[in-house]
Amino acid sequence: MSNTISTAAAPAAAASATPNIKSSEHTQRRFLYAVTALGLGAFAIGTGEFAMMGLLPDVAQDLAVSIPEAGHVVSAYAFGVVIGAPMFAVLTASWPRRTLLIALILLFAAGNFAGTMTGDFLSLNIVRFIAGLPHGAYFGVATLLAANMVAPHKRATAVGLVILGLTSSTLIGVPAATWLGQACGWQAAYVFVASLAVLSGVAVYFAVPDVPATKNANPRSELAALANKQVWLTLGIGAVGFGGMFAVFSYIKPILTEVTHMSAGVIPLILSLFGVGMVVGSMLGARLADKNLLRSIAVLLLWNAVVLGGVSFAMSHTISAIIWVFLLGTLVAIGPALQIRLMDVAGDAQTLAAALNHSAFNVANALGAWLGGAVITMGYGWTSTGWLGALLAVGGLAVFGLSIKK
Repeated sequence: MSNTISTAAAPAAAASATPNIKSSEHTQRRFLYAVTALGLGAFAIGTGEFAMMGLLPDVAQDLAVSIPEAGHVVSAYAFGVVIGAPMFAVLTASWPRRTLLIALILLFAAGNFAGTMTGDFLSLNIVRFIAGLPHGAYFGVATLLAANMVAPHKRATAVGLVILGLTSSTLIGVPAATWLGQACGWQAAYVFVASLAVLSGVAVYFAVPDVPATKNANPRSELAALANKQVWLTLGIGAVGFGGMFAVFSYIKPILTEVTHMSAGVIPLILSLFGVGMVVGSMLGARLADKNLLRSIAVLLLWNAVVLGGVSFAMSHTISAIIWVFLLGTLVAIGPALQIRLMDVAGDAQTLAAALNHSAFNVANALGAWLGGAVITMGYGWTSTGWLGALLAVGGLAVFGLSIKK
């Protein structure tokens, strides 16, 4: 009798388990579709942000300005990121998340399309500022949405998948846009970037679930993050500790030509290793953060200090310099960890805190490049930027230590 019951029960048990398996597979598939669409938007934004750096000589020649002056369009974009991240996070606090993401990526597309119609340098700076406005808010909302679609112990991995779109743009999108801009005029690069943005907007519409804003979300609740010391300390970790990478990478071309004595023709190939390092770093950093968030932040800041401190030794030899360019790319590994840390300490101000993370990284960009230029101007040499970067990483570690004692 017992055998008969067991035999009859087995098919029933299998039948009841099948819907759960199918449901799990369906959920996983929806997440992959959504995170791919979100990553495509990140890819478009990353391409738009970094491609202009390689086209500055073309812009300078076309608009009759010097190359250093042309560099102001990079600063204008970064300023837009810093201003736009908190502005959009507060003003659109109650918007449905998918609607907000589409609006942000289409504004980015419009700013890039407008860049093709500028006839003077001032106008180009204005549209670059506009194009930068949605950057931080897009990443903040996209990473929050991805993190909320998975189990708590997989949040950093989900964030890393979105950021993978940004890091992979340095390998594929930026070289493609730069080549197009050099072959067909720098305006063509803007058309390419804007088209990618529109495509990602369509992908977000079809693949990302229509999630409402957090309950009771409003400008006042978002602004509450500005009174939270832990939010400011976490932002300080990124603004200070991550500045070291920019202190070195902002001057990587003269370091490789003047210190390593590489020919200018091989520099683009060598720099592609930086993009590979970014991709590897963002994924490994996300996995570390999922295992132990606070420990991973400390370890990754120490890794920053070690890699940056080794610049002055590594860049004197070709093989070690090539390896170090890759290692410099891995320093972005701390990005997903800091994003999750902000989510944990922000309380009800999730969107503003997540968006401000990208403002902090742009502050790190400006701070690192400025301080790096200062030590070079003072006569300490190109590789002194590495020691400066190591000090900034240690400074970030000190801020982190202060945050966990609060």
